[in-house]
Amino acid sequence: MSVRYQAGRAGSTILAGLLCAAVLGTGLLAPVSARAMGDDTTPTCKPGEVYDKKTKQCVKQSGANLTDDNIADYAYSLAKAERYQEALDILATARNQDSPVVLNYRGYATRKLGRIDEGIGYYLKSVAADPSYAKVREYLGEAYMLKGRSDLAREQLAAIRSICGTGCEEYHDLEEAIAAPARG
Repeated sequence: MSVRYQAGRAGSTILAGLLCAAVLGTGLLAPVSARAMGDDTTPTCKPGEVYDKKTKQCVKQSGANLTDDNIADYAYSLAKAERYQEALDILATARNQDSPVVLNYRGYATRKLGRIDEGIGYYLKSVAADPSYAKVREYLGEAYMLKGRSDLAREQLAAIRSICGTGCEEYHDLEEAIAAPARG
């Protein structure tokens, strides 16, 4: 390779890096899917907007024609971003208010707002609707730990073990919450 070619190649690499940084800095790629970053949540939008999975962009909440799954996923992302009341407001727009997933995320956001007993009520309704839904059992166990009921949390851990074994994320997360109760 000639010195001239190597210098040109290095310059191209630097130019490509600068171009990439410029594009990222402008937000042209936003919202970036959280799944692409190794997370299992939907991106969050500014208040008054929701993330539409179909169009892969934020749209105005009023008039958005979203599925209940889309609504639940977005509410979960809001809750993970500590926007709990917004999550509850979004969940209120779901057509099926008795969906185990809607009930679970309603319980999660409510619990995170400090209304633990109310959250437990939603979790129990979700468990009744789908006893094999491991995620709700994880969150229910965490809520029981906040109430000082490690016995009930361990019951949920046993239920998770029967649903997905000891290798699933829900099992590990609840096991950790039981071992370190201050985490909540």
